[in-house]
Amino acid sequence: MDTNMPKKSKLTYVLWTTQVLLALVFLMAGGVKLVMPIEPMVKQTSLSGPFLRFVGVCEVLGALGLILPGMLRIRTGLTPLAALGLIGIMIGAVTITAQTIGAAQAVFPLIVGLLAAFVAYSRWRLLPLAGRTDSGTPDAYQSASSGS
Repeated sequence: MDTNMPKKSKLTYVLWTTQVLLALVFLMAGGVKLVMPIEPMVKQTSLSGPFLRFVGVCEVLGALGLILPGMLRIRTGLTPLAALGLIGIMIGAVTITAQTIGAAQAVFPLIVGLLAAFVAYSRWRLLPLAGRTDSGTPDAYQSASSGS
């Protein structure tokens, strides 16, 4: 990367890369929970089948929430909320993994949860996504062109 690149531009690239990678992880994890038969999943954990399906739906929706609002510039405030929801899922994943398999295996869900926290904070406070206004132009463009 160019060292003269503004910090916001670098952060934008880092955030989008993190969001896409997290979305891929959660689409895969949630998709598996939705298509895999319940019996083998229940044998691997103490959680019920319907709850695992619910978690799978939440993971898929959270993955879509990380990407679609920013791409479509519609309801962009949903991106940090989706990341917060995924943090909740990862807190549960870390807890259950540490209790059943061991603390060493809980590192991956912990890292994924920390990345989701980075996205949530960054998209909430540091670099929120610009949404569309009624005229169809992005908010950031509207405020820049109006001089405010």
